[in-house]
Amino acid sequence: MAAEQEQFRQLLTTLLSTDNDVRTQAEEAYGNLPVESKVTYLLAAIHNAGIGEEAQQMSAVLLRRLFSSEFQDFYPKLLAEGQAQLKEQVILAVQQEQSDAMRRKVCEVIAEVARNLIDDDGNNQWPEFLQFMFQCANAPNLQLKESALRIFAAVPGVFGNQQTNYLDLIKQMLQQSLITQESYDVRFQAVRAVGSFILLHDKEMPILKHFADLLPTMMQVTMESIDKQDDDGLLKVLIDLAETTPKFLRPQLQQIFELCMKVFSDAEQMDGWRHMALEVMVTLAETAPGMVRKVADKYVVALVPLVLNMMTDIDEDNDWGTCDEIIEDDNDSNNVVAESALDRLACGLGGKMILPLIVHNIPGMLANPDWKHRHAALMAISAAGEGCHKQMEDILPNIMDGVLNYLQDPHPRVRYAACNAIGQMSTDFAPIFEKKFHDRVVPGLLMVLDDNENPRVQAHAGAALVNFSEDCPKQILTQYLDGIMGKLEAILSAKFKELVEKGTKLVLEQVVTTIASVADTSEKEFVAYYDRLMPCLKYIIQNANTDELKMLRGKTIECVSLIGLAVGPEKFMSDASEVMDMLLKTHTEDLPDDDPQTSYLISAWSRICKVLGKRFEQYLPVVMGPVLRTAAMKPEVALLDNDDMQSVEGDVDWQFVSLGEQQNFGIRTAGLEDKANACVMLVCYARELKEGFAEYAEEVVKLMVPMLKFYFHDGVRSAAGESLPHLLECAKIKGPQYLQGMWQYICPELLKAIDTEPESEVMMELMHSLAQCIETLGSGCLSEEAMTELLRILDKMLKEHFERAQDRLKKHLDEDYDELEDEENEDIYFLSKIADVIHALFMTYKTAFLPYFDQICGHFVQLLGADRQWSDHQWGLCIFDDVIEFGGPACIKYQGVFLQPLAAYVADKSAEVRQAAAYGWGVLAQFGGDQFAGECAKALPILLEVITDPESRSIKNVNPTENAISAVTKILKYNSSQVKVVDDLILMWLNWLPVVEDDDEAPHVYGYLCDLIEGNHPVVLGPNNQNLPRLIGIMGEAFFREVVEPIHPVGIRMSNIVRQVQSNESLFQQCLTVLSSDQQQALHSALQTPPVTN
Repeated sequence: MAAEQEQFRQLLTTLLSTDNDVRTQAEEAYGNLPVESKVTYLLAAIHNAGIGEEAQQMSAVLLRRLFSSEFQDFYPKLLAEGQAQLKEQVILAVQQEQSDAMRRKVCEVIAEVARNLIDDDGNNQWPEFLQFMFQCANAPNLQLKESALRIFAAVPGVFGNQQTNYLDLIKQMLQQSLITQESYDVRFQAVRAVGSFILLHDKEMPILKHFADLLPTMMQVTMESIDKQDDDGLLKVLIDLAETTPKFLRPQLQQIFELCMKVFSDAEQMDGWRHMALEVMVTLAETAPGMVRKVADKYVVALVPLVLNMMTDIDEDNDWGTCDEIIEDDNDSNNVVAESALDRLACGLGGKMILPLIVHNIPGMLANPDWKHRHAALMAISAAGEGCHKQMEDILPNIMDGVLNYLQDPHPRVRYAACNAIGQMSTDFAPIFEKKFHDRVVPGLLMVLDDNENPRVQAHAGAALVNFSEDCPKQILTQYLDGIMGKLEAILSAKFKELVEKGTKLVLEQVVTTIASVADTSEKEFVAYYDRLMPCLKYIIQNANTDELKMLRGKTIECVSLIGLAVGPEKFMSDASEVMDMLLKTHTEDLPDDDPQTSYLISAWSRICKVLGKRFEQYLPVVMGPVLRTAAMKPEVALLDNDDMQSVEGDVDWQFVSLGEQQNFGIRTAGLEDKANACVMLVCYARELKEGFAEYAEEVVKLMVPMLKFYFHDGVRSAAGESLPHLLECAKIKGPQYLQGMWQYICPELLKAIDTEPESEVMMELMHSLAQCIETLGSGCLSEEAMTELLRILDKMLKEHFERAQDRLKKHLDEDYDELEDEENEDIYFLSKIADVIHALFMTYKTAFLPYFDQICGHFVQLLGADRQWSDHQWGLCIFDDVIEFGGPACIKYQGVFLQPLAAYVADKSAEVRQAAAYGWGVLAQFGGDQFAGECAKALPILLEVITDPESRSIKNVNPTENAISAVTKILKYNSSQVKVVDDLILMWLNWLPVVEDDDEAPHVYGYLCDLIEGNHPVVLGPNNQNLPRLIGIMGEAFFREVVEPIHPVGIRMSNIVRQVQSNESLFQQCLTVLSSDQQQALHSALQTPPVTN
């Protein structure tokens, strides 16, 4: 045995070797040892001081890893005597004389054993350990006290299902350890232990209250640790508590802010400590904004100027403006940390509190002769936009007056910051920003695009122009198209020359992206620039073949595909084949996982597929292989302990989630985004090619359905869900039996995924997918089993909706109640997706769905209750609108439920509720039958009130108003038998036209107008047809506003009426005189549609 121990000691020595080859051989030899032998040798080694400190520590680390991963494999096989000996050995190891570092490692070993000896039912199978821990905590030996607390912090759930019995003892142990008479090291570990215990029980209010009186002493020790500055662990505990259970900290909130402000405001402190103090305050602002606003508002007032000041802490770099590689600022640098904090404070505490504090400081900073202050002020404007959106919107003109001036600042980094602010506001306040400031923003950015001496600024102006053009209404951007494209083409030409001569590419990469964005918004208007641009862009794709030019090539591929999509197949077709060949050549080059071209290629395929439509089918055999391989990629995952984590810290290709208790789950993220993009691409192929994609539908559906549970990436699950109705559409060509087989494979898994999806956004995408599948397949698609399961899920979801509303109501009573707008918005969207599914079922099953609907009808009745919020009323009405529309006369069964809410809510203060109620009266008139004629007539006065209100055509009211007009239309057309003064009503109705916003309801209104004109209705035509010019004007406006397409059946009828008038030239000319030029142009375009004769 001694010889074997000596051999193992030598193995430990070689495991510590700095020679990679020697160490690799040793690792292999160690790996080949049986687990039992490893345990025996390692236990002996940690007791053997003779082997040296380093080897002992290595033994402890290896033993903990072994217990972490293989304890349950070997421990149950040991005899009772062996199990007792192992437990005794690890306890003895804590008690021996050793260094602090070694003791820490041994504590981790004993904690791992304790963790593994709690079974699934919470039974602690090592009661001796609990006794030992209490003995150590009460021992005079400081090292043993510290060890007991360290172990408890590592495994705070060690008491298992007996914890309630020990709760007072646990508190007593921790309380005694925190008193000032104890050594600092003991008190330090006691704070860590309390933190771990509270975090484990963060949702259990009785425990939080029971331990609340420990908080003041915890804070005292934390202050002491800050003064000593040797270990930041207690600030990290404070951050964790702030993130997970801020309520626990409330009694000491002022003291916490006092402490953190003292650290953060001290510029002499080390940056890392200042950052953590800031993190505590910012985290509390995010997790408990109401509490911070009420209790710590004075500290926030002092904090914001300090954060703004930290944003000025930027290094001078004379080469910054000419640098050709964008090196991202260090995330730990003061200015980046401060900017992120300002953004988070604004989002957490809201603009009402934060914006005045920013605005108060900005003018002085902008006037400061030091460029760093001007830079920080502009970056602050960028950072505040999301959180202060509502308040900033009101003062945008004032903000822009300031920002635009700094596009001409003498310092390049200030000009850069001005571009950044404009780009961010273009996104945050779209499209209002673009509509209000286009006449100043576009010329300003074009001016900065001339900054050839500072390529980095020049490129950022191009990036800001991308943000601006992405959300800019087409008719606005096209006003500047010649100026923008003239500038971009000139830069493209000059920078292409620079690339050849100097190898610089930063601005060239950006200008290619900017051209792509402008093309995307301009659409057909971009045709004028196509012939000049395409040869240069194709040349880049063909010749940018070196590694350093891969990003340029990828962005150029993106640009070409977006231009193709913008100009359409007629123009792009002449280059399509050549472009496809170039892209295919790239995709067959077996690109590495992290090649930047991959994502651009995948996106380009889907765009070109949209452009070419059916003609893309010829390329499927070549492109499907690489796309399927990328979509099927399995990510690399790993389970690492804290020691292993140190070796991969900072690796951008991996993301880790702490599982607590020394374990971290990691996933290699490189390639995950490409996988998601490939899934999106498959959705595009299925959607665009339909039956042309049928040959691949089965393979793709077998790939997508399992990925409904791909929890590593939300985008993959969303794309998997989105693909399913399109794949079913593709499969229709293969016959009903094949289609049914595919649906039987999809349906149970889709329902399961909806039932278990953890992310609300993905779950809503899956709900939408289910609704589309039902619409695609039609009545009877759900088996009895599937229908029962779906109703169970809907029932569960609606119960949870009401529970969440109840929870929000309780939060209103909380002392720190705060607006819960985000939660409510999420619930509104959630209800809309339930309504999508119910709508699909009613649309396909019609009255056959009513018996199933009755099983969950009570929830929708509850939504209509007078005590519910407006969004419940909106979606409750939408559900009963479907009952009426698709149930027809059979809806009379539910009249006791829906008639009173329809009448009451059509005058509701919420526009969305009024719209749903008005729509309900329209479908009741159209589909409810004569039995509702009296009710429809009684509804007319309240509908008229909505329509004739002085504010009825304001932006927020126009949609409910037009739905009310449509409802009156339908009552007149389908159910007017109880209406007494029809002609008077028609005259009134005519004066409400045109309707120009709601393109769903407009065809009903204009269809009825055509009925009346074609029937020569005297009230509509007027004496001697004198109303014709006004009627033609109404139609011209409808065509101009694109609420009725010329190819729509109603649009064709309208065009035919206009043609009839056109046959009388003098009358037609008279009509044209009252039309605007836009209306005349729209009418001219509509008349190009071939006439249809009855």
